[in-house]
Amino acid sequence: MYDCKRMALNVDKSARFCLTVALLAALTACGSRHHGPAVAQRGYYKVGNPYTIDGVTYVPTEEFRHTETGVASWYGPGFHGKYTANGEVYDQSDRTAAHRTLQMPCVLRVTNLDTGQSTIVRVNDRGPYARSRILDVSRAAAEELGMIGRGTARIRIDQLEAESLAMKQIALNGGGPDEQRAALNQYIAGYHPPPPAVAAPQAPPPAPAPSPPPPPPVTVYPSPPPSTHIEPPPAPPLRQGPLTVASIATAASGFTQPGSGFYVQTGAFSSMGNAEKQRGSITSYGSTEISPASSGGREVYRVRLGPYSTQEAAGIVADRLRRSGYGDARVVAN
Repeated sequence: MYDCKRMALNVDKSARFCLTVALLAALTACGSRHHGPAVAQRGYYKVGNPYTIDGVTYVPTEEFRHTETGVASWYGPGFHGKYTANGEVYDQSDRTAAHRTLQMPCVLRVTNLDTGQSTIVRVNDRGPYARSRILDVSRAAAEELGMIGRGTARIRIDQLEAESLAMKQIALNGGGPDEQRAALNQYIAGYHPPPPAVAAPQAPPPAPAPSPPPPPPVTVYPSPPPSTHIEPPPAPPLRQGPLTVASIATAASGFTQPGSGFYVQTGAFSSMGNAEKQRGSITSYGSTEISPASSGGREVYRVRLGPYSTQEAAGIVADRLRRSGYGDARVVAN
């Protein structure tokens, strides 16, 4: 047992040594950019000022030992290739995450409390703003956490202090996402649990023990009456088709029938042509519709997504849309 613990300690030291080497290499590369006519790449370190979303004020803080438990969601196709809160381009195949207040970048270990699966992510975005969520992870991180199909998971966040400090130094010295990612990958590659100890040759089996005495007689009691409990019907199968932000909210809260529930309205237009144009730009976020209505004595065409069975489910989609540039996105009840 002592040897196993010593092996685990040595592996962890090796991983941190790899991260230190990667950090020094990144800093050297950053310094070399200043020679010649090339423009040095801007670093991406940001804490940020307090901000308010939907009446809630968030105060970004630089931390290095943050822990938190709650529910995580994930975001992918609708945001791939768009800018994150600190100016990077979002890549759903990278292990990244969005947090409401932690500095960017920093490093977190995220553990699925239901399955024990875990992954390591680099925070480079803000969100989520649904009050029941504490973290948004990329599609790649969601796959490692086993939460793609369901859309959400109960998680624990453990900030990695040494790795977060390393990310800060790389960014402050001009190292952008590529340098940060390379250093983090060095750490992930070096962090593996120690291999199981080789079992010693087993001694020949002992002679069989004498047969135990027969068990005492068992008293048989009358059987209880049959249960009147009725099992609930099986849950409906998961909806097939490509995953979207809307399907994530649906998995968590469920869709409702058309004509009832909550919708996310992205705009209202006086011409059908303009409404059709916006509708075409948001189809990747879920099921869309154009709903005629009257406003100030004029006919308008409302562009909406939904319906959703709860206001919270609709709020998740509205939050995504606002962060993608649709500032008028809001939840409405039909």
